[in-house]
Amino acid sequence: MRVKHVPGSEEKVAVSEHTVSDPEALRGHWAELFPGCRMLFVEIGCGKGRFLMEMAQREPESAFIGLERISSVLVKAVEKQEALRLPNLKFIRYNANDLMEIFDENEVDGIFLNFSDPWPKNRHEKRRLTAPGFLESYGKVLRPGGCVTFKTDNEELFRWSASAFEENGWERLAYTEDLHHSPYAEGNVMTEYEEKFSSAGKNIFMLCARPGRRADADAR
Repeated sequence: MRVKHVPGSEEKVAVSEHTVSDPEALRGHWAELFPGCRMLFVEIGCGKGRFLMEMAQREPESAFIGLERISSVLVKAVEKQEALRLPNLKFIRYNANDLMEIFDENEVDGIFLNFSDPWPKNRHEKRRLTAPGFLESYGKVLRPGGCVTFKTDNEELFRWSASAFEENGWERLAYTEDLHHSPYAEGNVMTEYEEKFSSAGKNIFMLCARPGRRADADAR
């Protein structure tokens, strides 16, 4: 999806106190940025930040980091955070391809993938955030027992992703093809896209999985 450029968004994101300009320097030391927080969660492709802002308010003892590569989108999240000033939330303008550059092994408690770009063409499979290459990175940065939670309205992407998790040895913890009419609906935090798609009558698919025993053993 083409995003309209917001003039000045790169500069505003770069200088904001709510974004981390040099995340590589904090690799292995993110806990120092969030004193008092016991757990660290990351959303890849955080968009305008609605999901993370609600999560940060619900769980003040946990830290949340939003990754978004497009400044024209991220600037909206930064502007909202300037008003809320949640102490346990930061943003990074970053590409998920380089996840291991900013997070150390066993540093992250959970990863959220909410309504990621489906990259529908077969030749673009490796770009999907649930592709094997990404799953390998997630398995390294997650603490033992940490999980990835994936939500989408795209049934084809969901089924492809479910197979990718299974084929790469991940243990399925939760799975539903109709989130809002499932036991997992209680406590669910919606994104902007989720509210839009759900209001239009579309099913929301969700799965949560964690690396299998072999991946956890390697991480140690």
